[in-house]
Amino acid sequence: MTIRPSDTALLDWSGDTLAIGLFEDAVELTGDLATLNEKSGGIIQEIIAEEEFTGKVNSTVVIRVGASYPVRKVILVGLGKPEALSLESLRRAAATVARSAKKQKTKTLAISLPVYNHEPAATAQAITEGAELALYQDTRFKSEPEDKNPDIETIDLLGLAGQEAAITRAEQIVSGVILARQLVAAPANAVTPITMAETAQAIAKEHGLELQILEQEDCEKLGMGAYLGVAQASDLPPKFIHLIYKPTTTPKRKLAIIGKGLTFDSGGLNIKGAGSGIETMKIDMGGAAATLGAAKAIGQLKPDVEVHFISAVTENMISGKAMHPGDILTASNGKTIEVNNTDAEGRLTLADALVYADKLGLDAMVDLATLTGACVVALGDNIAGLFTPDDDVAAQLQTASENAGEKLWRMPMEEKYFEGMKSGIADMKNTGPRYGGSITASLFLKQFVKDTPWAHLDIAGPVWADKENGYNGAGATGFGVRTLVHWVLS
Repeated sequence: MTIRPSDTALLDWSGDTLAIGLFEDAVELTGDLATLNEKSGGIIQEIIAEEEFTGKVNSTVVIRVGASYPVRKVILVGLGKPEALSLESLRRAAATVARSAKKQKTKTLAISLPVYNHEPAATAQAITEGAELALYQDTRFKSEPEDKNPDIETIDLLGLAGQEAAITRAEQIVSGVILARQLVAAPANAVTPITMAETAQAIAKEHGLELQILEQEDCEKLGMGAYLGVAQASDLPPKFIHLIYKPTTTPKRKLAIIGKGLTFDSGGLNIKGAGSGIETMKIDMGGAAATLGAAKAIGQLKPDVEVHFISAVTENMISGKAMHPGDILTASNGKTIEVNNTDAEGRLTLADALVYADKLGLDAMVDLATLTGACVVALGDNIAGLFTPDDDVAAQLQTASENAGEKLWRMPMEEKYFEGMKSGIADMKNTGPRYGGSITASLFLKQFVKDTPWAHLDIAGPVWADKENGYNGAGATGFGVRTLVHWVLS
């Protein structure tokens, strides 16, 4: 599929389907749309009235126009109230249009949406992201595709001439989101610590990043007892991934993105029971997937920022070698951890990854992880929790998430709650009391950050969608990639 900017006037464009955005309660036909209605014999006005189309957000009506006009169909998409227009609403409108057009067996599509806030580049980028993400389908594990409709071949963005660079930027970011979706969606027998390392190698080779893979022996030398304690039950070797993007000029900042990389989480000896969703635990590497997706995008965008992409990848399995509830692990900063629940393993792997990153002399670092069900209880499926003691980093990430259209909500880090994680025989336990579980998890991680401004994103909710939502189909969403990219570029 090719997306291209166009200076063709709405009335002069010819092709299969023309999509036009209309604001709520402002669907009277004026200007070009009135002319188009006249040329179609009044059918547009007739269908609007018949379908009671009022322009509500993401509502659509499809109109087949007369053979005398060089467009086969017109799609009207609702934009909601004019004052509520945002880049995110343009993304969602473009997604709605793209899906509708594909159902109509469209091969050539033109989209005419308003320019947001006099920012044609941002508008073109948002529309491209929405359309491409909505049309992506993961058919890797199907013997035959279920969707028999032909693919859209070209999309013209009317009124956005000259925005080739913005479209390219969107496509580069989308490639990272799709990589993250593919990694999260794939089963644990397809995505393993070994294949995650191979994916990092492919990114490094294709986009000129440096790569270090620390094997088990390397991690042992660094004293990564928390990470290796989780890894010891698996028959597959752990892979500690460290990708590095360096600009050709002196970097203006030095950042790190650290992703939780549990390619499967059985719960360990505290095995996940009936109704726990154990069959979905292939998604427990969603943080690492977003990290690699961001690496793929940043490798193409080439900002003047040095970025380190880090993940301590392993499985959490059950065997005679498994860590026991009650074991004490020693992390690479010397902190000792009493394991009172082997199913709180992600924070153990992150602990050593944070210690490692903290020694790199960074300006800031962000970890993201499918860490707690408690965060899903608090914020639901669409919002990630943001935990940080640093107001500047919080503000940066909140701005980045708004620009990306991925929702974050800053949560408290109530230091008093750490009292519940203290151990009588070690420095801390790996879980605290039942309540405030996402907060105590973030306070646990904080024990492994010494010098670097840091934030933690709990993405357990939005990493997966049970049904189609906006430009996300059901399944893996690739959440976090776009926010991370915007953070790096800011």
